[in-house]
Amino acid sequence: MYATVGDQIFLGDSSFTNPRERNGEIVEVRGPDGQPPYLVRFDDGHESLITPGPDAAISPQE
Repeated sequence: MYATVGDQIFLGDSSFTNPRERNGEIVEVRGPDGQPPYLVRFDDGHESLITPGPDAAISPQE
């Protein structure tokens, strides 16, 4: 997975009991060459350091 600051990230949740999706903006890339972990600011305003799983997708900034 590769990302840059400003890219959008979409995280799906495969939980059957509480399915939800979370979307956010990558505000910092801490891995080498655009790799995770990423500091993400989610739509609800909170920030979290994440290493995305296989259900994540990145949309480059426009």
